[in-house]
Amino acid sequence: MSILEYTSMRCRHRFVRTAPSVRLHVVEAGPPTGDPVILLHGFPEFWYGWRHQIVALAQAGRRVIVPDQRGYHWSDKPSDVAAYGIRHLIDDVRVLIDDTGRAQADVVGHDWGAIVAWTLAACAPDSVRRLGILNVPHPHVMLNTLRTDPVQRIRSLYAAFFQLPRVPEWLLRQCNGEALALLMRLSAHADTFSEAELRRYRVAWRQPRAVRGMLNWYRAAVQTNGLRAVPTEPIQPPTLVLWGKQDVALRAHMASKSVARCAHGRLVMLHDATHWVQHDMPDRVNRELLAFLDA
Repeated sequence: MSILEYTSMRCRHRFVRTAPSVRLHVVEAGPPTGDPVILLHGFPEFWYGWRHQIVALAQAGRRVIVPDQRGYHWSDKPSDVAAYGIRHLIDDVRVLIDDTGRAQADVVGHDWGAIVAWTLAACAPDSVRRLGILNVPHPHVMLNTLRTDPVQRIRSLYAAFFQLPRVPEWLLRQCNGEALALLMRLSAHADTFSEAELRRYRVAWRQPRAVRGMLNWYRAAVQTNGLRAVPTEPIQPPTLVLWGKQDVALRAHMASKSVARCAHGRLVMLHDATHWVQHDMPDRVNRELLAFLDA
């Protein structure tokens, strides 16, 4: 994404206080009077992970709101693991919705951002107009699969490693974040992330306490049993699930099981995409999202 494209959109950077001790850095684009859409990144990204979608959605007249989620990049990074519990994460998004002056917003999430989006739609369905999910299953589908599918348990072992104190932080900080960059490269196509793009990520990872903040999402999920707290009732907002079938971390059969938990859900399986579907096929993802949000 070129600087000229960002300049022409007039991206706005600001901070929004979502809790007494937490301010989120937020990037906005598009007309302030446009229908709001909130894009939630996952691990180990930051707002920049949505760069292709920001342009398309803003040019279509949407008010695009993209936070660095708590613990990431320029947003605040609480030291307490419990501060990353799922209730706090969805409360952050609810404040961002309230900040728009609207009762509802469209919410789109990838990876951990999708877990937040699923949970928000389950716990506060009236606040979500339409729900977009990229490559993460419904929380209860994930929990059930971990109980019954040994292949998925093996693929998720990295999350168990992240539960260790201090050691993961030390490893992921080495060599200017090379281990994090390697995780992204190994789970993507060879040309998904350029070295120039990874340099932007390395700058974000070098922010004070950022690596610990990112890892605390995983720790809080275990320590607070956050995923088990998600209501089991069907997801009510209309839901689009976009899934890159070549995801090496999450098995594709969870996608259809997740859609089955939606009152009004649709699955689009992208056979040539990896976990990083919005990077692998940005034009296709943009078309699908715009058609869904405009329906």
